[in-house]
Amino acid sequence: MTETAQITDSHCHLDFPDFEGQLDTIIANAQAAGVTRMVTICTRLRNEPTVRAIAESHDPVFYAAGTHPMSAAEEPMATVDELIALARHPKFVGIGETGLDYHYTAESAQVQKDSLRIHIAAARDTGLPLIIHARAADDDIARILTEEFRNGAYGCVMHCFSSSAALARAALDLGFYLSMSGIAAFPKSQELRDIFAAAPIERILVETDAPYLAPPPHRGKRNEPAFTAHTARKGAEVFGMDYPDFAARTQQNFDRLFHKAARFQAAA
Repeated sequence: MTETAQITDSHCHLDFPDFEGQLDTIIANAQAAGVTRMVTICTRLRNEPTVRAIAESHDPVFYAAGTHPMSAAEEPMATVDELIALARHPKFVGIGETGLDYHYTAESAQVQKDSLRIHIAAARDTGLPLIIHARAADDDIARILTEEFRNGAYGCVMHCFSSSAALARAALDLGFYLSMSGIAAFPKSQELRDIFAAAPIERILVETDAPYLAPPPHRGKRNEPAFTAHTARKGAEVFGMDYPDFAARTQQNFDRLFHKAARFQAAA
């Protein structure tokens, strides 16, 4: 029997009500599919203790925290010191998700921009990767990420990337990573797959954004980390690679960007 290739779900939301009371099963499903690590993302800092507890209770789970741009106007403004303090936890591996969303919350654009710059400063100070959510805000995202990078380098992943080729190029030019979600596996997403295909393989991650955006054959249903494997198989097709080879490359990429998770696992 061939051993299942190992991959990492670099972005999911295991604290959401969709998974309540089911985490042991969800994580077991993931591991059976070869998804041996998950990064669960806290989107409101007041929920950080709950998300942290999930990571502490489950060996394969790491976590990140920040203020989601769609919540930026509703939540207290994070501070750099607050994020730095959270980052001292051994399983805290990334800053965010943060970013800009003008599709649903354009009215809070300035608050989102201020929040984003705070998160960038924390990423720069801690050396942990920034996790970016971008929707209908390509020009401002590219401008702010580039301006801030000139003030001091930092690592970054464009989570659930589904934006323009121009934003992909701007991110890649800064040395950032693009993460493939279930959107990349949707039948009508050929233009997005072409954007990924033009990117260097060493800058690609995979994720679910669970419980959202389930890839085929589960589209329209609740997503879960196990389904990262479906997106990764589509990614292997996009890059013309055998699945085990593609999986191995994404693992190397994750370890390079999320270096704290890689060191924690190596020491465990």
